[in-house]
Amino acid sequence: MQDRQQKSRNSIQRIFDTSLQMRGTELRFLALVVLFLGVVLVPQAQAQIDPYERELIQIGYNQPVEGRGPIAGYGFFYYNQPGWLSTNLTLRLAVAPVYLDSELGISHVLGENTDIGLGLAGGGFADGYSEIRHGKLIQGESFVGHSAEASLSLYHRFNPLPEGHEPTSIGEIPLQGLVRISPHYSVFGRDNDTLPDFKLPEDRVALHVRTGLRWGGREPVILPDRAFELSAWYDGQFRTDASDYGLNGERVSQNQTHLFWGRALVALGITNSPHHLELSVTAGTSIRADRLSAYRLGGALPLMGEFPLSVPGYYFQEFSASKFALVSGTYWLALTPSHRWELLVNGATAGMDYLPGLKGNRNWVSGLGGGIGYHSVSGAWHVIAAYEYGFDAERSSGYGANNITLLLQIDLERSPRAQQFWHDFRPSLLRGLDGILRR
Repeated sequence: MQDRQQKSRNSIQRIFDTSLQMRGTELRFLALVVLFLGVVLVPQAQAQIDPYERELIQIGYNQPVEGRGPIAGYGFFYYNQPGWLSTNLTLRLAVAPVYLDSELGISHVLGENTDIGLGLAGGGFADGYSEIRHGKLIQGESFVGHSAEASLSLYHRFNPLPEGHEPTSIGEIPLQGLVRISPHYSVFGRDNDTLPDFKLPEDRVALHVRTGLRWGGREPVILPDRAFELSAWYDGQFRTDASDYGLNGERVSQNQTHLFWGRALVALGITNSPHHLELSVTAGTSIRADRLSAYRLGGALPLMGEFPLSVPGYYFQEFSASKFALVSGTYWLALTPSHRWELLVNGATAGMDYLPGLKGNRNWVSGLGGGIGYHSVSGAWHVIAAYEYGFDAERSSGYGANNITLLLQIDLERSPRAQQFWHDFRPSLLRGLDGILRR
């Protein structure tokens, strides 16, 4: 697995090296493409079958210093196994303490370049909602939500390469298309602090229809060595319930919502240099968004979703927006020749149109952070501790807020002891799925 990942990274590096030699006209054209997809076209599920073996444990936590925000953290095991049971099957699992997201990818079902995915997901608290107005968590108007979901996905590769061939030019970077249909069932309940006279939204079924294009991609890790992505997406949500809820029925649960967003991202390290940089532009707009479907920005948890709208220094999902533009970047510098210790600086700035009733005093918010990271000798452990400051965060003392972030990544494939433990334990965990699919 590590050899394949290294080949992929080397291929991406060759692509960047080649692109630097392009003529000025070609560079200007590529810049315009990045600007259009990332800003003009202006969320969450994997949009392609992951081709690499992965056994990752991811843990992240945000702790605000001022005020009290919603619980902000994740802990999950990400498992991806190409060739599971059969050469054309890929099993993907994301297992959290109270939530499971799974998909069985089946290659070459509708032609050599078209695959399908059968997914099941569900568990506790995934559809909960925290009301935040002017930097204050309104616990009496917040509630929990649980969910169950099934999905059927169609993946198509538009520029196929020969088997085993790694991309060596910009034109060979994979261009993937996605069409996904997923019925989603939500059940809402009261938290301990939800007001007794606060009417909850009705339990409901929503049909999500998602489609999009992705050129390139980003690995599901904290800090990728190399990455390049241009993508554009649409997600339509059609619901059975459109009733009012809230203290006086002042909130509307729309019976349909349409989201449109896009991302331009690049991450690269300079050859034979300790410097690495990741930059991204993400922007989105919507039609008939409500509190339960709007874009939520804030916090600094890089793997909370496929498109994390992180702004360091703020509460997790502090802002609810009907449209937004977000520019973010992370720079990390190796402090030792072995690259085991690293210095990180991350920042973001976002402009947005707030949902009615949730408007903040400032339409542009910015945050900046820095920290220290450590890689183990084997590369299996990656730990980051960071401090962030939100310049435009509204708090009881005025503007400005402090935040602390802890991130941990464990790659079981790179740790001999953890790998042995996991391979001893794994059969009992997956025996149930083996038995079901072999019948």
